[in-house]
Parts: sequence; C-alpha cells; structure tokens
Amino acid sequence: MNNYPVYQQVVTINCVEGWNAKILWTGVLVKDLLQEAVVSPNAMVLIFHASDGYTTALPLSYIVQNNIMLAFKMNNVTLTAQLGWPFMLVAKGQYGYKWIKWLTEIEVSNDTSYLGYWESRGYPNNAVIS
Repeated sequence: MNNYPVYQQVVTINCVEGWNAKILWTGVLVKDLLQEAVVSPNAMVLIFHASDGYTTALPLSYIVQNNIMLAFKMNNVTLTAQLGWPFMLVAKGQYGYKWIKWLTEIEVSNDTSYLGYWESRGYPNNAVIS
C-alpha cells in the first residue's frame, strides 16, 4: 500500500434488508491500482474475488468515475478478519451485496454478463441505490 496514495471517504453502506451504516473508510483507489496493470482496451468489467469464493462484478467505468476504494480501515481501525481483512470494496451508491469483503483478486474482463454470487441467485446485477 506504500506505493499508492491513501484516501479517506465517508460512505454509507445500504443493505437490501433495510439497514444502513455511515462509515469512514480508508484505502486506495482501484483506478490507481489499474494504472500499473496492463488493461485491455476491450475491458468493460472488474470481477472481484474473495478468499471465501464470493464474487461480484462492476462496470470499469463506474469504478473509475466514482473513485471506488479498496478499504483496509473502517473508522480508523484496520480491518479484522471478521470485518473483511485484507480489503473491502467500498462500492458507494451500490447495495451491500456489491461491497465484497475478504477481497483477494481483481479480474479485468469484457464479460458484461458475468453474474456474481448473489446476482446468480436472482439479485439484480445493477445494484444502484435509487
């Protein structure tokens, strides 16, 4: 993390079950990480993988335009294993099932039809909070 600028953002996570929480997140921007990667010009989607097998995907344009962060702290406390260590995706403006915990891999893809864990079980792939 020492090679990237660290940011803080106050972002509210909203669950489809009706609860929400406003949290101060600290982390790095996904777009900063992508600058070092060789990303195909055909790339349209980022697929996020967690250590427990959970996956979700978001449009690359959304990630870049919204300064989406990989958080390693919440409310100035380093994430614990229970809270999502090593990283949690802070997918502001998206419902909580897009906020992947225990993030270990980011896959760059052109598969716009990819369905993650909840999406393949009937949740909308577009989880924008209206």
